[in-house]
Amino acid sequence: MKLLIVGGVAGGASAAARARRLREDAEIIVFERGPDVSFANCGLPYYVGGVIAEREKLLVTTAERLRIRFNLDVRTGSSVESIDRVAKTVRVRDLATGREYNESYDKLILSPGAAPVRPKLPGVELPGILTLRNLEDVDRIKRRVDEGIQRVVLVGGGFIGLELAENFVKRGVATTLIEHNKQLLPPFDPEMTTPIVQTLLAQGVDLQLGESVTGFTRAGNDLIVELKSGTRIHTQLVVLGIGVSPENKLALESGLETGVRGGIRVDAHQRTSDSDIFAAGDAVEIRDAISGNPFQVPLAGPANRQGRIAADNACGRDSRYRGTQGTAILGVFDQTAAMTGASEKALKKAGRPFRKIYVHPAQHAGYYPGAKPMALKVLFDPENGRILGAQAVGSDGVDKRIDVIAVAIQAGMTVFDMEEMELAYAPQYGSAKDPINMAGFVASGILRGDHPQIDLESVMHVAAEPRPYLIDVRTPQEFSAGAIPGAMNLPVDELRKRLHEIPRDRHLAVYCQVGQRGYLATRILIQNGFSVANIGGGYKTYKLFYPNE
Repeated sequence: MKLLIVGGVAGGASAAARARRLREDAEIIVFERGPDVSFANCGLPYYVGGVIAEREKLLVTTAERLRIRFNLDVRTGSSVESIDRVAKTVRVRDLATGREYNESYDKLILSPGAAPVRPKLPGVELPGILTLRNLEDVDRIKRRVDEGIQRVVLVGGGFIGLELAENFVKRGVATTLIEHNKQLLPPFDPEMTTPIVQTLLAQGVDLQLGESVTGFTRAGNDLIVELKSGTRIHTQLVVLGIGVSPENKLALESGLETGVRGGIRVDAHQRTSDSDIFAAGDAVEIRDAISGNPFQVPLAGPANRQGRIAADNACGRDSRYRGTQGTAILGVFDQTAAMTGASEKALKKAGRPFRKIYVHPAQHAGYYPGAKPMALKVLFDPENGRILGAQAVGSDGVDKRIDVIAVAIQAGMTVFDMEEMELAYAPQYGSAKDPINMAGFVASGILRGDHPQIDLESVMHVAAEPRPYLIDVRTPQEFSAGAIPGAMNLPVDELRKRLHEIPRDRHLAVYCQVGQRGYLATRILIQNGFSVANIGGGYKTYKLFYPNE
């Protein structure tokens, strides 16, 4: 068998190595347009900041090592220009010499990746307006920082933009970040990004949320970034990080099917609409593991697994891709944000019923030094409790909890299973009731009817009067430090003795700091004949939604 692979990073490199392990007799040729194969895209921002000091550390492997260890014919600087599906050949151009030639195949795997979006704005082609995709890009950006630039403007508040913001700040470069949405990290739900916003502001990043760029001009040695609001920002460097688009030129010109957003359409075997051509990575349209709908998400983990599955099927095995959950994580200074599965936004857009809970536990036992809080949001099916998604933000322990929930989602588990999960415990690592268990207790209590809960939005945006009667069951000291507007303070420890102060003709909404005392107050009030619900996540959740009030 002769197998050709287009693209030598992530999905392509994984496909090539897997195919060789399966077929020692196969002729395997890898074409890579750039000078490097299998480099660490996700490490590029940290090379800019000096966290990764040696450029060579970004090279996961080299073309020479792939040739020696896997007996692969790796051709860097080679651009595949076209596919002849009838003749089963590809047209290749050697970028160094300009020579073009045909190469035949039995099976073909496409893994060309995705290219950074470069919007058609006035002045966008001016020198000093860069994108970040490969080692050549990072060399250009780092060179400017090493030359001593004073200011940078980042356009786009996604993962790359935030990682670059941290690393520019660490290099002493004044940083402005512009995001046209009113929140950072668009895949997340807005309230879960509040701690990230606060951290960036505390580090001196100039955040321009809900703002958009209209064009670029030059004045002397400076670039001028012009915003929709009329603001003009002087800078020495602009890095665009507003998303990526699939490299689908080969697929389109050869007549392969593509999706609405241009991703190469594949089945569960990573097979395209041509039975002899497979595709993997950021260029393909895949299935959302929660909704089952087609979508695109540029993540390294899925790309590598898809490459492996494409190689399996090209070599005659029956491997299937389960779909993508969108599990992702980001570190920004001392904060970590992570998510898996569907967001609340996505579920609302799809019209899928859901319930949600918030818990705010410490990452390990509170009595052990160094305990730090996190915010954990879990979304689940209101009928059967199946876990649909989760998001978490905090300074430590976030990765562990999201990884556990990611596995639970893939296994089709429910919030009732979260109650029973047996996780490693020692005081420096967790709690006897882990945050995962706590989230399970709260969510399961809602479904069993033990824990009536009302979402904060329902309290703050009640369309019809009367609004629920708000009771803050924290201590007077906590209440005086900040409370939800309009709430009455009635500490939970005094509740049984002061029931006569509470109106019996009103529906009650109670809350505490994180939800636990509110739950206890709810149980007391229900058993005394009151109509009551606990505000999910308590005052800490209120501060996620209303950080400045």
